[in-house]
Amino acid sequence: MPDDALHAAATRSERPAASGRDMAAVLRRNIEAMRAQREREDAEASIAQHLADRITRLTGSLTFVWIHVALIVGWVAINLGWVRGLRPFDPTFVILATVASVEAIFLTTFVLISQNRVSALAEKRAALDLQINLLAEYEITQLLRLSQALARKLGAEIPDPELEELAREVEPDVVLEEIEAQEDALRP
Repeated sequence: MPDDALHAAATRSERPAASGRDMAAVLRRNIEAMRAQREREDAEASIAQHLADRITRLTGSLTFVWIHVALIVGWVAINLGWVRGLRPFDPTFVILATVASVEAIFLTTFVLISQNRVSALAEKRAALDLQINLLAEYEITQLLRLSQALARKLGAEIPDPELEELAREVEPDVVLEEIEAQEDALRP
């Protein structure tokens, strides 16, 4: 994305952020941090994990499907005697079934290795998201309390019970317990 478009997307205006920092610069910094994190994660992956990822990418492609279609059609044509000059070598298709089964076992293993790695990375990112969200919630609560204190000092009373509720800090354990209780209530 060109710098101008990046800036416009980040700020939705041509004015710098209220803090004096250019939002496009903050966005660039965050994107760079994410890229660097992915590079670190990639560097930490074992050779086996990289191999599993490559095999999974290949087997998840249309090229792989078309190669298999061609091989299976050729195998069937030869073994049904449709190709002159080539003797059938697997007339009962037992060898084809065995090869397909062994291939399925290995491909499943490679896919599971890749999924385990992706799942572990997703868990790390989810934990980071949770920490950032908890920090943001804390900061917003503190800002709301500050705003309420300023309003009281200026004599501007805002009678809103919802604001009082929002000014209370969220306790993640209580929220998780409530979520679990709601899920338990829905289970038969």
